[in-house]
Amino acid sequence: MAKPKKQPRPKAVTPKGFRDYFGEEVTQRTEMLRKIAGVYHRYGFDALESSAVETVEALGKFLPDVDRPNEGVFAWQEVDENDKGDWMALRYDLTAPLARVYAQHRNDLPTPYRRYAMGPVWRNEKPGPGRYRQFYQCDADTVGTASMAADAEICAMLSDTLETVGIPRGDYLVRVNNRKVLNGILEGLTADNDKARSLPTSFPEMLDTKVTDLEFIDPDAVLRTIDKFDKVGAGGVLELLTTGRKDQSGAFIDGVGLSEEDASRVVRFMQSKGKDNRETLSNLKSLMGEESLAAHKEHGVYNAGLEGIEELEAIANLLEAQGYGPDRIVIDPSVVRGLGYYTGPVYEAELTFEIFDEKGRKRQFGSVAGGGRYDDLVKRFTGQEVPATGISIGVDRLLAALREKGRIAAQATGPVVVTVMDRDRMADYQAMVAELRNAGIRAEVYLGNPKNFGNQLKYADKRNSPIAVIEGGDEKDKGIVQIKDLILGAKIAESATLEEWKERPSQFEVPRGDLVAKVREILDNQD
Repeated sequence: MAKPKKQPRPKAVTPKGFRDYFGEEVTQRTEMLRKIAGVYHRYGFDALESSAVETVEALGKFLPDVDRPNEGVFAWQEVDENDKGDWMALRYDLTAPLARVYAQHRNDLPTPYRRYAMGPVWRNEKPGPGRYRQFYQCDADTVGTASMAADAEICAMLSDTLETVGIPRGDYLVRVNNRKVLNGILEGLTADNDKARSLPTSFPEMLDTKVTDLEFIDPDAVLRTIDKFDKVGAGGVLELLTTGRKDQSGAFIDGVGLSEEDASRVVRFMQSKGKDNRETLSNLKSLMGEESLAAHKEHGVYNAGLEGIEELEAIANLLEAQGYGPDRIVIDPSVVRGLGYYTGPVYEAELTFEIFDEKGRKRQFGSVAGGGRYDDLVKRFTGQEVPATGISIGVDRLLAALREKGRIAAQATGPVVVTVMDRDRMADYQAMVAELRNAGIRAEVYLGNPKNFGNQLKYADKRNSPIAVIEGGDEKDKGIVQIKDLILGAKIAESATLEEWKERPSQFEVPRGDLVAKVREILDNQD
C-alpha cells in the first residue's frame, strides 16, 4: 500500500501587495481617525458604515469581462443552482457604495444627506513601493444640494481636520479649482489647420456660424498633457500641446496639435494664480475674455467657464466670511488631478513642508487629500441627477506626514509591567495591575516564565514599557514595592558617569499603598 503523500506546510508569507499592521500602527491610525471623526461630527456629518462587498453592477466603474472579470477590483461570481449568479467585489473606494446606499434609502434619509465613512478599500492593481492593494480611506460627502456653500464647507472642514490632527497652519494648503472653468478654456479647441483658422473670432458672429468637419481636440488629451506641468514646466507643456517634444531619453513625443495661440492660452490658465483669491479670479475673467463673458450673459447662452468662475467666486466669498483666507484655502487653476471624474469644484490638500526622498533630495511632501463635486453620483441608479460633493483623505499618507513632523512618536509607549518574583503570589500581582488599570493606567502582569528576572526586564524593554514594578518576598514583608523608571534608566545608561548614576537613581522604593501615585508621578515626568 502506497504511503500517503505528506501535505506541504503553508508558507507564512503576506499576499503580494498586502501588509500586516501591528499594535503601534493600528493605535496611531485609530487615534488619528478618532480626531478626524470628531471634526466631521462637529460639522454635523453622520457616520455611515456600509458593506465591504458590493455587486460589480453597483460599483459601476469596473465591469466584468471575458478575459479578466476582476479587472481593477477583487471580484468573484456567486454560484446558484444554474451555476450562475451575481458578480460581487470588494469596494475599491467609499464613494461608489455611497451612491448605492443613497439610491436605496433616499426616502428615509434627510436631504441633503451628510455622511462620513472610514475604512479599508481594495484595488486589484500592480503594487509598488508604498502602494498597497489594501489601504484606508476617510471620506465626508454631502449629497442632495447644488449649493456652493456645501463645497465651501468641505474645504473649511478639511482645513480644520488637518490642523486638528497636527498639521500646523503654514504647512498645508487646500487648493481649489473648477472643472467648468477648464471646460471653458478647452471648449471648441480644434486642430491647427486651415478650417480652424477660418473660424470667426467675435462672439455674435460665432452664434450664426455652423462649424462642420473640423478636427476637434480631445479634451482628455489636453488634460493629460497639462497634468505634466510640474514635471516639464510651462515650456514643455507648450511643446506637448502643439507639435511635440523630445523627452530625456531622446525619444520624440507627438504633440496634441493645438495652435500656438490656443496652447499659450491653456498655459496662461495654468499660471493665472494671483497673490490672493480675488486677483486669481480677476486673472481668470481676463483670460476668458470679459467682453465674451458679458456677451454670453446678454444672449443667455450657457458658458461653462463663466459658471465655473462664478462658483469659485461664491466659494471664496463664503470662506472669507468664515475667516478662511488664502493662507489656508486658495483658488489655484493648476489643480487638475482627477478632473475627468468631477463636474464642478475640485479640491486638493497639499502639505507644503519639505522632506528628503530616498536619494537624499529635498522635495515637498505633496497631496494627502482630494475631492470635489460629482453630480452624477446617484443618476446611474435613479435616472435623475443628484448633486453631491465630498472629500477623501489618504490615511496612510497623512500618518506618514505626522511622523515626519514629529507629531506621532516613532515608538508608542507600552504598558507598565508588573514583574513576577514568586509565581505562587500571582493574585497579589494581579491586584496591583487592577489598581493601576482602575486608575486609568495601562498595565499588565508578566505572564511568561518568571524564573529568569532578566528576561522579564528584556520583555519590558521590547514592549517599550515606561515602568517595571517589582515586589519580591522581602518587599512583601516590609510592605513596600520597587518601581523602576525604565525610560530614565535607559537615558542614564547611555551617557551618565558613575557619580551621575548614583545621584539620579531610576529605581524608587515606596510603600505599597503609594503604588498608583508614584507610577502616575513618574509617567507625568516622562511626558
